[in-house]
Amino acid sequence: LIISVRAPMETGFGGYAWYTIHFDNNNGKFSDIDEALAAREQLSEFIDEIQLKYNIRPNRTFLMGFSQGTILGYAVTMNYPQKVQKLIALSGYINPDLLPKELDKYDYSALDFFISHGIVDQVIPVQWASQAPLFLEELGIKHSYKEYPVGHGVAPANFYDLLAWIEERL
Repeated sequence: LIISVRAPMETGFGGYAWYTIHFDNNNGKFSDIDEALAAREQLSEFIDEIQLKYNIRPNRTFLMGFSQGTILGYAVTMNYPQKVQKLIALSGYINPDLLPKELDKYDYSALDFFISHGIVDQVIPVQWASQAPLFLEELGIKHSYKEYPVGHGVAPANFYDLLAWIEERL
C-alpha cells in the first residue's frame, strides 16, 4: 500500500501545505514547528487508520511525500519506525526539529528510503536533500539517493527509478 496524502491547507494556485512557512527579514524562510509537529501526529494517526482499514502491515506500507510531505515522511518514519518502514522522499529534506531528541533509542533497522531531488530545485536546495544519505548511514537506515536535472518537481526518469525500487521490495 502506497500512502500519499494531500496536505490539508490550501495555499492558492492549486497548492497545498501541511504547515505554514514564514518569511521575514531577520530569520529568512522558516517553518512553523508547532504546526509541523501537529501535522506529523495527524499524518501518523491517518496511517494507523489506513493500515487498520486495509489490514496492511507496516512492512507492506510505503509512505510517499513531496516537499513538506517528504519532511513529514522523514519525521513520521523516524519517530514511529514500527508504523511504516518504506519512505518515498521526493524533493524534501530532514528537519531535525521534527525528529526524536534521542535517535539512538530507536530501532531503525527495518527502514528503507527512496530519496530523490532536482539539482536545480528553486524551493528546497539540493544541498539540503543531499545531507540525508550521510545522516541515514550514521543511523543504519537503508536508502537510495538520486538526483535529476529538474527543479522542484519530479522528472520522468524519477518515476522509472522509483518503480524499480518499489518492485524490488514487493
